[in-house]
Amino acid sequence: MRSRIVRAVAVQPQWHASDFVSAPRFRQWLRAQLDAARPHLAPDRPNLVVLTELNGLPLVLRGGGWALRLGTFQRAALALFLARLPRTLPLMLRERVSPVRALQLAGIDENTALYLDTCRALAREYGVYLCCGSAPMPRYERSGTGLRRVPGVLTNQTVLLDPQGDLIGTADKVHLTPDEEAGGVDLSPGRLDELRVFPTPAGDLGVAISLDAFRADVIGRLEAQGCTVLLQPDANGSPWTAREGLPPDPDDVRDQPVAWLESSWQVTATSPQIRYAVNPMVVGNLLDLTFDGQSAITGPAEEAPAPRSYVMTEPRPGFLALAPWVGDGPHERLRTLGTQRAAGSGHPDENAYHTGVLSADLTLPPLTRPAPPATPHEESLRALLRGEAHLPRSWPAWLPLGLGAAALLLWRHRR
Repeated sequence: MRSRIVRAVAVQPQWHASDFVSAPRFRQWLRAQLDAARPHLAPDRPNLVVLTELNGLPLVLRGGGWALRLGTFQRAALALFLARLPRTLPLMLRERVSPVRALQLAGIDENTALYLDTCRALAREYGVYLCCGSAPMPRYERSGTGLRRVPGVLTNQTVLLDPQGDLIGTADKVHLTPDEEAGGVDLSPGRLDELRVFPTPAGDLGVAISLDAFRADVIGRLEAQGCTVLLQPDANGSPWTAREGLPPDPDDVRDQPVAWLESSWQVTATSPQIRYAVNPMVVGNLLDLTFDGQSAITGPAEEAPAPRSYVMTEPRPGFLALAPWVGDGPHERLRTLGTQRAAGSGHPDENAYHTGVLSADLTLPPLTRPAPPATPHEESLRALLRGEAHLPRSWPAWLPLGLGAAALLLWRHRR
């Protein structure tokens, strides 16, 4: 049987908090990424487009554009929690979750529907296999034509769609960073034994979201199931040229580009099974939060055009495509450039990042593996995308804010 040729595309977008304050703004932001990818799509082979990590997280701001004036993500989240108290407080008490998880769960059904509908429409319109990136999403169970959310659960979750917009599968992030744990956005960790490989015409796809691609247990599980293409959606929450320790050893401080060599590049350089990896990274300052990096597609050394690597590291084989960073030169100069672009720097180059699209052709073995059985959650999402099931109806987006304002006025009047 002959090998397959697949076009892989990684999109490096820039986000702003204002991209998420309404459904039309979010659709426009996501569509712009597929528009940018269009010139890279091949008409004669499957196209695999991979988007970035947590690109649905800021949807918690939807309907709360007024909160952006508070300047920090934490202040905006607190203000939205209070404004939506008629929805957030009962969730806290009933499901025994933190305020930040309650805030996300309060609008999760609407945001999940918006996220999936938008991605489905784009996969169909552009005719691509789409790794939607990842978003905080719950688990659902189907009951007749309705879907029920599993209480309290909220994972960093990737959704894979085919060119008809149908669900291929989902994957949860197993190893969370401190910013994703209880002290941050408070997500639920995924389970290692639930990670699977999805055979498709675009490759035997395995997902390792961000930090998961650094972890031997995740890579080993995907290798054992026949993964040939590793998908690593990413959102690196700090200046790219900063020094930072990574879990599980935060005291092991290195330049971030040096640490990143231990994910996708190392996997494809050393794995006997995983031939390629696609690692898109989002950039941009989200209120007071900084995101930066260099997207890459890695693979066999003989297929790479020339030795090259991330800034602050030595050139090496295996980078099939690599996004440039905003500058080059001595390490201290690069650290300065990164600091100048970070949120709150006040420098003229604050929030001036590089965006772009990478592409590479992947040569893959014939498709021989059967698809894994769908989970109840995947069956639920599949039914939702096909219009065979629906999410629970909820209050209009403005109602919690209105009730909160009414309660505040009543309280002041009684004083």
